[in-house]
Amino acid sequence: ARTGLHFGPESRFSLERRLRERLTVLKLSSFAQYHHYLRFGTSAAAEWDEAIDLLTTNETYLFREERQLRAFQQEALPLLRDVARTRRRLAIWSAGCSTGEEVYSIAVLVHASGLFPREQREWDVSVYGSDISRRCVAAARRGVYGESSFRATPAEMRAQYFEKSHGGSRVIALVRELCHFGQVNLLDEDKTRLVGFADAIFCRNVLIYFDARARKTVIETLYERLNPGGVLLLGHSESLLNV
Repeated sequence: ARTGLHFGPESRFSLERRLRERLTVLKLSSFAQYHHYLRFGTSAAAEWDEAIDLLTTNETYLFREERQLRAFQQEALPLLRDVARTRRRLAIWSAGCSTGEEVYSIAVLVHASGLFPREQREWDVSVYGSDISRRCVAAARRGVYGESSFRATPAEMRAQYFEKSHGGSRVIALVRELCHFGQVNLLDEDKTRLVGFADAIFCRNVLIYFDARARKTVIETLYERLNPGGVLLLGHSESLLNV
């Protein structure tokens, strides 16, 4: 009800395994007590952050689903440039951005397209990444990634847009300044309004974890946040059928 994340009976063992450490930390003896704590505890809001960090799946990497990203760069961006030509502002939202790889990949593709020059403030470009996990948002803001995140990154892209840093490779400042991050629950209408309106929304491999009610709510939210003529990009295993 709070996050939209759905766990069926087959997920019980996994759910208990992931959350068991929280019972130890809070000195609780049962999941019934933990459930009561999440509902009525004095630090329930902070505990929700802890639980969500443990329960969300954050598998991602740079330039994931290359064919879709190529279509976005070669087909969608020219259309969006025409739609946004009068306001000279391009806004893109990565809804469920995990640790930020998708956001930086999008920003690199926008810059590499050459369609939205920022010299003399010709275009205002922003890519906003949101995730329900506080830990993921903090990692996204750092923008430093290990080798596993580069498994689909073309060598020339890595050489041009990333630099060596302590702990891995960091996105260069030219790209980082386009990107902004925040913790947002997609079922929280007030928080999603703060995102503003977008010309393109990426919501990939997020809906697969939601129940039907939450999927419908989120799709309505994304529709409301899209500018006329905007584009919604979902994951390969997701669709709007029955929604």
